[in-house]
Amino acid sequence: MLVVNLVEELKEKIKELNGSIGFVPTMGALHEGHLSLIKKARDENDIVIVSIFVNPTQFLEGEDLDKYPRREKADKKICKLANVDILFMPTINSIYNRDELRIEAPAIRGFILEGAKRAGHFDGVLQIVMKLFNIVSFNKPEKFRAYFGKKDAQQLTLITQMVKDYFINVEIIPCDIIRDSDGLALSSRNVYLTKDERLKALSISRSLKRASKLVMQNILDKKSIEKEMREIMRDIEIEYIAIVDREFNSIDKIELKNSILLVAGKVGNTRLIDNIWI
Repeated sequence: MLVVNLVEELKEKIKELNGSIGFVPTMGALHEGHLSLIKKARDENDIVIVSIFVNPTQFLEGEDLDKYPRREKADKKICKLANVDILFMPTINSIYNRDELRIEAPAIRGFILEGAKRAGHFDGVLQIVMKLFNIVSFNKPEKFRAYFGKKDAQQLTLITQMVKDYFINVEIIPCDIIRDSDGLALSSRNVYLTKDERLKALSISRSLKRASKLVMQNILDKKSIEKEMREIMRDIEIEYIAIVDREFNSIDKIELKNSILLVAGKVGNTRLIDNIWI
């Protein structure tokens, strides 16, 4: 496995590569969720590139940029064991300069749900993803594949829109949410939870499971589903429960095979998100 820290070094290496490229962008603190993306990229491509970069532009003032878990040594080992070909771990100075062009999230879908609570967050996400896509596709006319988890559903939708709107030569591969044995969706922030807080956090996945059962019983209206979900999550601070279609338009009734049910909440000081695609 080759570890690269500079943009120009990676671009030079990419020029030498032959075969299909699978790209997995991450912020590190890798877990089984990330590993599932890497495995899928490995199965479907000749070359796998993983990036690890804790992107400062997507953190708002007062958020956990400085405390965000960083496990460089462990992450390198995980990538090596997963047969990653190139691990890209850029410095901030190699990615950003002092007077940057800006990319803005769409005025509606970029400022609802996650964007409403974290105004400007998606601007930073799209900015770094655009940069990484341009680096990985450098001097390569063929389309590469990029792998993203469905847990960050709004992010996935906006990145897919950016690829379409800016005619970027990449195929976005959505990947299923990976859960721990107790049902909690895997997240790098789960390490913040105390034992008691983790037990409370399980109400999030239980509420989504209950919503899925209601849909199977043909109970499709938002009010009925949300009422039961709120009851299950009564011991945590619920930020939002939302039902949207796959384009992130708000809907009052589940549309089968075209809906996402999303939850965000705080358990102690830890903010968690989860969803199901219906």
